[in-house]
Amino acid sequence: MTHRRLSLVATLGLALLTVHAGHAVAASATDGIAAPSASDRKGYAPQSPLLAAILDYRAGQFETAARAFTTLAQAGEPVAMHNLAVMHLRNELPGASLAIARSWLEKAASAGFVTAQLAMSELHESGRLGRKDPAAALPWLEAAAASGHVDAQINVGSAHYLGRGTARDERQALHWYREAAKAGDVGAQYLTASMYESGLGTEADARLARYWYDRAARQGDPVARIKRAEMDQRLKSGAAVGEP
Repeated sequence: MTHRRLSLVATLGLALLTVHAGHAVAASATDGIAAPSASDRKGYAPQSPLLAAILDYRAGQFETAARAFTTLAQAGEPVAMHNLAVMHLRNELPGASLAIARSWLEKAASAGFVTAQLAMSELHESGRLGRKDPAAALPWLEAAAASGHVDAQINVGSAHYLGRGTARDERQALHWYREAAKAGDVGAQYLTASMYESGLGTEADARLARYWYDRAARQGDPVARIKRAEMDQRLKSGAAVGEP
């Protein structure tokens, strides 16, 4: 099984879709700070302090943006907490501090902001906070997974499968792979099928293996098509395969 990990660049810089207070929030691919997604900006007033601060940041007015993010962060806005932390991590402020970045990220992550949870996980995983600590990274990754972040679900599944940062637990691995599979991730669908086929984390079940291979095959996975045919050979002709 491939052990998929989010890089720090992906956590802070790529377009990650997360949920904050019922609104989708995306981390911009151009500047790494979090902003309301185009489809959900109706959740914020056009001239809201948060959006104004983001525009200031994108215009290179870092000190102005930082002052606004600080005010908003102190008022409890997790997106601003995350953005202020990113500015410290990127040394975009006088006296930029890893300790301050960590403090704001922890607050944003504890408030349920998934992008910050992913960032905290990767900071621990990468050793940027002092030493590589998979055990400290995993709870933040699990929090993101519990919020429905598919990559986090796969990574948590892999952590349990490999025993990375926790005791090896195939049952938990299957649980998280299956959650990602339900969300439509083709790789997770194949992994889930293979675990049902092999009896890893559960009793072997050719019917469920066939179901998940079929889900992956329908998304174009060529190996899943072959495995689906193999499962068909194992099952009685015409046996129904229902959704689990």
